[in-house]
Amino acid sequence: MTTHTPGTDPLDLLDVTGLLSDEERQIQETVRRFVADRVRPHVAEWFEAGTFPRELAPELGKLGLLGMHLDGYGCAGTSAVAYGLACLELEAGDSGLRSFVSVQGSLAMFSIWKYGSEEQKLQWLPRMAAGEAIGCFGLTEPDFGSDPANMRTRATRDGGDWILTGTKMWITNGSIADVATVWAQTEDGIRGFLVPRGTPGFTSRTIKQKLSLRASITGELILDEVRLPDSARLPEARGLGAPLGCLSEARFGIIFGSAGAARDSLRAALDYANSRVQFGRPIAAFQLTQEKLANMAVDLNTSLLLALHLGRLKDAGAIKPHQISVGKLNNVRTALSIARECRTILGGSGITLEYSPLRHANNLESVLTYEGTSEIHTLVVGQALTGHAAFR
Repeated sequence: MTTHTPGTDPLDLLDVTGLLSDEERQIQETVRRFVADRVRPHVAEWFEAGTFPRELAPELGKLGLLGMHLDGYGCAGTSAVAYGLACLELEAGDSGLRSFVSVQGSLAMFSIWKYGSEEQKLQWLPRMAAGEAIGCFGLTEPDFGSDPANMRTRATRDGGDWILTGTKMWITNGSIADVATVWAQTEDGIRGFLVPRGTPGFTSRTIKQKLSLRASITGELILDEVRLPDSARLPEARGLGAPLGCLSEARFGIIFGSAGAARDSLRAALDYANSRVQFGRPIAAFQLTQEKLANMAVDLNTSLLLALHLGRLKDAGAIKPHQISVGKLNNVRTALSIARECRTILGGSGITLEYSPLRHANNLESVLTYEGTSEIHTLVVGQALTGHAAFR
């Protein structure tokens, strides 16, 4: 049980924390402590080295964070809000960490949980929930990101088997995953398949020289006439709506997660402004600095309220896809703006990995693009307003 004392956090201007239940606050605090102990001391090194420590996966599993919003099969079965708060604290550490948990739980695991057979669920979900097996989600292709309906990856029947051929690109966890959910065109429309590592014809490579999401593994999946039994097909996944439904799950986590990156950036800037002395006083005492801090704090609290509102809608089973687009569109671009502005308060020190805002800003450039670009989410909102689908 956690005790909430309003006014203890200057960044929580509107006492958003007071709107949470004791259990939600307890989950948030547990993840916050984990990030403080296991992530913050090392994340700058991981970012600089361009690596993600796979050994964190079992620790995340032990905390119940992998597939935490799913029921059964070793999953924690928490609320959407609790999952969102975990994403917030994970991304306050680094977007790469939240991406790992998001892809594992809301894409790879969710695709099996939602569309898989009972045998597939029993084979993969308990191990994935424990962090013993890692998954990835193969939808995006080199030439088809925002337009997955025209993907080139094909799955053709050959007796009782399927033959998959194609390439998937920008796949988080791609080159370290034990199993990939791969989406492909068939004679009957888009279908999903589970492709285990080591399957003949299935290879992956890590994408290097990234300037963003460096503490995250991004890969390319190559399928060269990969033969799979029909038991590898997700039996309940039919049409493009199946992978898009998975993406809605992951996008929800981003709504909270991006606010975590913004909060961490603002906290770093506020602490620095109170300690950095120029012209005989802390720069936090100057009007221009206070204007920046005040504007960012208002935007942060607005983002937190939006995230919480959408979380309550999701827990009530009432959330709509365009509302998730509103959340991702607003909160990611707000977080990116905050991270950039915080860097200006830090001055020259802000370009080093000693401080988090520019690392967050670099990461958020990717978050702005993946799982629906800001342009696509703008058009989703536009369609909700006008009834016209401008991207079709």
